[in-house]
Amino acid sequence: MSGTGKVLLSLSLASPSTTRFSFSLLSSTKRFSLYKPLFPLLQSSANRVFVGFRPLCSATTITAPKSEDSLQPIKHSVLLERLRVRHLKDSAKLASPEVQSKKLKAESLGAKTGSGVNEGISKRNKRKNEALASNFEELGLSEEVMGALEELSISVPTEIQCIGIPAVLAGKSVVLGSHTGSGKTLAYMLPLVQLLRRDEALNGILMRPRRPRAVVLCPTRELCEQVYRVAKSISHHARFRSTMVSGGGRLRPQEDSLNTPMDLVVGTPGRVLQHIEEGNMVYGDIRYLVLDEADTMFDRGFGPDIRKFLGPLKNRASKHDGLGFQTVLVSATMTKAVQKLVDEEFQGIVHLHTSTLHKKIASARHDFIKLSGSENKLEALLQVLEPSLSKGNRVMVFCNTLNSSRAVDHFLHENGISTVNYHGEVPAEERVENLEKFKSEDGDCPTLVCTDLAARGLDLDVDHVIMFDFPLTSIDYLHRTGRTARMGAKGKVTSLVAKKDQILATRIEEAILKNESLESLSVGSVQRDIARARINEQKGKSVKLLKASKHKKTATVASAKSSGADSKAKPKKGLSKNGAGGKVDLTKRTSRTSPGSKSVTATAKVCKNFSGANSLKAKVSHKEFQGRKPDVSSSRSKLNVVGFRGRSSSSSQPEGPCVF
Repeated sequence: MSGTGKVLLSLSLASPSTTRFSFSLLSSTKRFSLYKPLFPLLQSSANRVFVGFRPLCSATTITAPKSEDSLQPIKHSVLLERLRVRHLKDSAKLASPEVQSKKLKAESLGAKTGSGVNEGISKRNKRKNEALASNFEELGLSEEVMGALEELSISVPTEIQCIGIPAVLAGKSVVLGSHTGSGKTLAYMLPLVQLLRRDEALNGILMRPRRPRAVVLCPTRELCEQVYRVAKSISHHARFRSTMVSGGGRLRPQEDSLNTPMDLVVGTPGRVLQHIEEGNMVYGDIRYLVLDEADTMFDRGFGPDIRKFLGPLKNRASKHDGLGFQTVLVSATMTKAVQKLVDEEFQGIVHLHTSTLHKKIASARHDFIKLSGSENKLEALLQVLEPSLSKGNRVMVFCNTLNSSRAVDHFLHENGISTVNYHGEVPAEERVENLEKFKSEDGDCPTLVCTDLAARGLDLDVDHVIMFDFPLTSIDYLHRTGRTARMGAKGKVTSLVAKKDQILATRIEEAILKNESLESLSVGSVQRDIARARINEQKGKSVKLLKASKHKKTATVASAKSSGADSKAKPKKGLSKNGAGGKVDLTKRTSRTSPGSKSVTATAKVCKNFSGANSLKAKVSHKEFQGRKPDVSSSRSKLNVVGFRGRSSSSSQPEGPCVF
């Protein structure tokens, strides 16, 4: 402890910032009694207060002097001195020509652009404040809506709520993108209810039968029920009426509900269009349209129904005095193809998404069990499922097809595990009953065996998600994993990966480990990427081989040239030994070179009959040939010399003239 005191004392002498720290610690003589024998001076000055020193934390205390009036003149003098120094610095900066020129440029730029710069800065600051909002009051919600949130025991907004609520309140048409279980329903429902109440207060609009002012379209009946429950929970405080019309239900009760005054309708696209065609619902007062799970709407065959519903609204808005409408699209995933369709259908719409879009959920654990092919996949499922059920967890088992789902359900029943099914062949009412059994707290919770029909839009409290069949795309993987670890809770995801799925599973696992986006991964895209990589690798190898062959050719040509130069130098040395005018015995020299040089000797004998320049040319040609003769080992040096036209050079008696 004494060594620590010495270090603190040395630090206190080094810098003023550490002086405050060390003094605040050493001045508390009651807590640090070991400093008494070491620092008597500090102990004696414990009752003093130095101007400019303050304690680092609230736990340390400094005794104040008995009379505070004696310190007032000192404080005033220090404050005046600081103000004077700051005023001098500011005046010096303003007097400098650089600052004045910058100020003039800023004024001229502001005069040109008007209030555009200020608006841009205010927008950036507003977005920053929205992202840092710690409660719903900062987002501009009314007291009625805040009362509904208090009843729901929700006090802190999520990221998508901080981004989406102010944008919807501002009247913008937006696309809200965030991972599953992040609170997207409240992100559009809360501002939508407040806008309905504001229209009533400003324009005196009242509820009328068959004339809703807001419509929420969902792809499935289960998602409609979920959204309708949220709307009913808010309506207790906000005082608005809502109804649900979805497929799978009876028409007569829905007609009766539409004949009563209401503000909001939640339904599936097909059933809403059916009620419009039958005259149970009209477009006249619709001002707000919400498409929940918009990617499913455009990707699963709901596009024609949505365009049919949007047609009258767009025609009404295109008129001069027509009533416009605000659109809100909500999605947990947004592929590039769907985004292109949205931009074409809703021109000028603003895309708002969180940083977690198309990424793994941080509170979920992902395990990949790779099967080599020899194992029984159903037995592997049982080994994964039994430990989870023994802990009392709620488990969902996902399959790709109906046959696979039936096989899993039958196998688990044979092994004494209770299950409920959720797929397209199960009637709608039975699906609702199965979900209620799965959610119930009474007794043992059954295992939910399902297809991708249960992967979207269901707000379930699931502890463990098991993928018996691995999904075909990364988007389906994200939707399946979104059934667990919702709203910050913990969850677990286990995937049984067969040999045919290992390529996609490996790519998804790598992206999860690196926290990368899982937007556009599928079996086909991964296979195309692998094939493209192999083609590029083969191209690289062929380029390397071509370069190596070119290098080898240049090396052989250079070696051949160097050997030819050496061979030309050797016969000159032989001539110099015999003297300048000496005669060369061509027969002897050619006989030493190779047996194939007999034709050359015959040519030399014939040329002796000629005189003058012809004989001289023959000697020169023989000398050049003898210079090339040492390179006879190469294939290029084997020459057939034709001495006479029409006959071979091996003939001993020449006929006719000599041709060169």
